[in-house]
Amino acid sequence: MFNQAKNHLYTLRDLLRFAVSQFNHAGLFFGHGSNTAYDEAAYLILHTLHLPLDHLDPFLDARLTSAEVTQVLDILERRITQRLPAAYLTHEAWLGSYSFYVDQRVIIPRSFIAELLQNRLEPWITDAAEIHAALDLCTGSGCLAIVLAHTFEQAEIDAVDISTDALAVASRNIADYQLQERVCLIQSDLFAGLADRRYDLIISNPPYVNAESMAELPEEYRHEPANALASGADGLDATRKILAGAARHLTDQGLLIVEIGHNRDAVLSAYPRTPFTWLETSAGDEFVFLLRRDQLPG
Repeated sequence: MFNQAKNHLYTLRDLLRFAVSQFNHAGLFFGHGSNTAYDEAAYLILHTLHLPLDHLDPFLDARLTSAEVTQVLDILERRITQRLPAAYLTHEAWLGSYSFYVDQRVIIPRSFIAELLQNRLEPWITDAAEIHAALDLCTGSGCLAIVLAHTFEQAEIDAVDISTDALAVASRNIADYQLQERVCLIQSDLFAGLADRRYDLIISNPPYVNAESMAELPEEYRHEPANALASGADGLDATRKILAGAARHLTDQGLLIVEIGHNRDAVLSAYPRTPFTWLETSAGDEFVFLLRRDQLPG
């Protein structure tokens, strides 16, 4: 199909229509930055042609060279035949206005915590200068640690992950943002390697996919590291350990913020006496909770 199409596609508009048709026909799954076949096709085409990602319309009727058509068709075909998420094809992922290098050593960045940081966690934090030390637990690509460093400019940031492969990717991103002096990478299984370090703020987007959902993941998600997704039968294995260990590593007025996916009911059932504050995100108030140190269970 792709070889036959090559000689009949001349403009970016032609390629966009062809890509959307092929993506829909192939039944691709979207959820790693794009939500529709159109959005993902537009992103892949613009990225491949080195065009601005937010300026599609001016280029729709531009005629492409034969080499450009070949390049675009190659990445579109890989998206379909390999079921690779777009971010792994372009080695680029976005959280808001921040872009990051990614490959299959790390989960593709996506977190409601990033949008909460845009407002500096107000009203829970009234003075950003009061955050002197912060921890990003399960940092993966380092994306949230980097957003933390830009949000709280007075803070020293520790970024922890159990995976040395993930930390290698995080190191590259931290260097790209020239934050080596403020963001410290630590290889550790959650808090295990942190000794007596204490923080004014701990954020975490840990593994939270339960066993049933892991068994039903679309193929695109199976390219991501399983240990960055799976978290036991009910999806709370990592969250339980975080709740059990956080008090030791928070300052007296410290805050813990954890993303838990679709597990709100499971969290409330497991911790019926814990006064969780559920933070409002663009998708609702059931995905991220906040606790002060004195509210932690136990």
